[in-house]
Amino acid sequence: MQKFKDYFLKDNFAAANGIKLIECSPGNAKAEVTIEEKHLNGAGITHGGLLFTLADFAFAAAVNSFGFVTLSINAAVSYFAKSKQGKLVAEAKIISRSSKLITCDINIYDEKNELISNFKGTAYITKEKINY
Repeated sequence: MQKFKDYFLKDNFAAANGIKLIECSPGNAKAEVTIEEKHLNGAGITHGGLLFTLADFAFAAAVNSFGFVTLSINAAVSYFAKSKQGKLVAEAKIISRSSKLITCDINIYDEKNELISNFKGTAYITKEKINY
């Protein structure tokens, strides 16, 4: 787990948004963020871009957890409920994996375990090994 955390500390965009990797094992990952004033949109609710970034970060951790550089090629997100404060957790699980493509389902929950958003992503598995 620590090697994954160390590797993903290099994700400057996630770090700048306060996103942290809390769990990672082959094919699974969890990331979290505590909502701050800077994360709110003009309507005073969590910006969709933060939700996408949180899910995308968990997606990246899950698909790269097999030890090869794996790069996103497609993503889709749906928003189900609004959030304004507290902690959000993204849970990523691999749903399909071949020698070249990997597909992941990511759900974001609030502190009450309410489903806020769902993200589905597909990534290309390169032959380049990750140096942890």
